[in-house]
Amino acid sequence: MTGAEPARKVTVLGAGSWGTTFAKVLADAGSDVTLWARRAEVAERINTEHQNPGYVPGVALPESLRATDDAVEAMHGAEAVVLAVPSQTLRENLAGWQPLLPPDATLVSLAKGVELSTLKRMSEVVAEVADVPMDQVAVVSGPNLAMEIAGEQPTATVVACTDHDRAVALQAACSTGYFRPYTNTDLVGIELAGACKNVMALACGMAAGLGYGQNTMSSLITRGLAETTRLGAALGAEPMTFAGLAGLGDLVATCTSPLSRNRTFGERLGRGETLAQAQDATNGQVAEGVKSCSSIRELAAHHGVEMPITEVVHRVCHEDLGPVPGAAQLLGRERKSE
Repeated sequence: MTGAEPARKVTVLGAGSWGTTFAKVLADAGSDVTLWARRAEVAERINTEHQNPGYVPGVALPESLRATDDAVEAMHGAEAVVLAVPSQTLRENLAGWQPLLPPDATLVSLAKGVELSTLKRMSEVVAEVADVPMDQVAVVSGPNLAMEIAGEQPTATVVACTDHDRAVALQAACSTGYFRPYTNTDLVGIELAGACKNVMALACGMAAGLGYGQNTMSSLITRGLAETTRLGAALGAEPMTFAGLAGLGDLVATCTSPLSRNRTFGERLGRGETLAQAQDATNGQVAEGVKSCSSIRELAAHHGVEMPITEVVHRVCHEDLGPVPGAAQLLGRERKSE
């Protein structure tokens, strides 16, 4: 997919809730879409019943949407390949797919995180593993709760790529009456906002689990945005990005909605469940912030950026700090100007 023409054939790799939903969006926008599912029975059900009840229950998928468990078949002739797998498994999955990628296809990341072992953003992982220039990689990020979009509730998002023409082409490929994409070239800011908001949602969930109200939530969201923006500025992002859809928009949605995995996971921790208990209760679906809090914390330390909420979330998730003393740690910090 080059120039500003919309993609005619798009492959989505990953039939989870967001991958399936984004495939639906692309098909509704008129693209020729193939959805790759790891399990043959999932692909079969999408093809015959136009449903994926394990991830988007009750949603009728477009009849034009085709599914397969054969990656070779899925990627044949694709002009854009959408990577819809969790951030910490992206490298491993993409390494297996790399020989099958069409040479000039736009590679689109839906994952939101910072890789634990390398502290790389997802676009950096994609460019490295796929051995493509960075301007061939795009990301989609925004207040995009999958079940609301699958139900065709109106929302907006950001399509980011350093190659503006590629961003415009992808924008055209996923524009529908209920899904409105905007373009942006600030890949660093868009990706950091998407990764950090999951950590802040864990914090807000913990606060809800402890019984705290809207003042606490608003304070965490606002201060969470402040520390995310500090990290972005240190890495060269455009500060205004964090006031946009992929910044504040996604942060508010993820921190406040019961549909947010990270918010729900954090709430369970706040009610006293262990990490393992909370993981079991989410049926194995990934709360990205649980791992990303550690890589973001390390990335911030590497750049000398103070991120106190991220620090507390990491300690609650991985160092046995309780949510109550974690809250006390935040409130007991040295007083300063805003």
